[in-house]
Amino acid sequence: MRITESRPGAPCWVEQGSADPRAARAFYGELFGWRPETDPDPAGGGYTVMLLGDDPVAAITPLSAPGRPGVWTVSLASADVDATAATATAAGGRVLTGPAEALDLGRYAVLADPAGAVFSVWQARAFRGAAVLAEPGSLGWIELATRDVPGALAFYPELFGWSVSPAESYTQWGLDGRDFGGVLDMGEQFPADLAPYWMPYFSVADVDLSAERAVGLGAEAVLPPTDVPDGPRLAVLRDPLGAVFGIYLDDTSG
Repeated sequence: MRITESRPGAPCWVEQGSADPRAARAFYGELFGWRPETDPDPAGGGYTVMLLGDDPVAAITPLSAPGRPGVWTVSLASADVDATAATATAAGGRVLTGPAEALDLGRYAVLADPAGAVFSVWQARAFRGAAVLAEPGSLGWIELATRDVPGALAFYPELFGWSVSPAESYTQWGLDGRDFGGVLDMGEQFPADLAPYWMPYFSVADVDLSAERAVGLGAEAVLPPTDVPDGPRLAVLRDPLGAVFGIYLDDTSG
């Protein structure tokens, strides 16, 4: 799906903070066919946009706090980052960074929901974000893992106007009649000290082959390829730098 305009509240970008950006670029380049384009301006801090063909789909950047595992951060579009940050604070969330300018590209803030899950918001100017979504090699789904599902179901619709499609085991988020993410209840299978988090899923043409390739490149299969009842086939992986992400193939639409 080609993205031609920013839709407030919709996923628009994903970036990884990595302790070894060079290794991360190599890993994802081999896995998804991404091509790196690093900002030559020293003010960019080594920020590297990853391209699928000529389309920007993600970014890799040095960690702001070295020594930590790599982490993916999901970005959501906002028409007014300052207003979104204020609404998040009033609803019990926190502002971790910003709001601030990102050169002439846009305005952003890094926020945490009331349970502590971190995400960012992006107000586009010269840079809109991902040029394609839900195509092989690009971001296609975002998932919140939290121990406070009711709190999340109150917070995010207030912040972004998301619809909620409740289900017995997995509630989904949507906008304009199209679901783009879900909520996973962090039960006993999750370590007690693991903080709530957002995780990206990237679309692939073959989950089994992509998972096998990722493991061959040094990743760990956190969840081996699995069929979700009435849903996609998916896998969850931890890359060699410690960042966790998912891959999926949704062939249920016909």
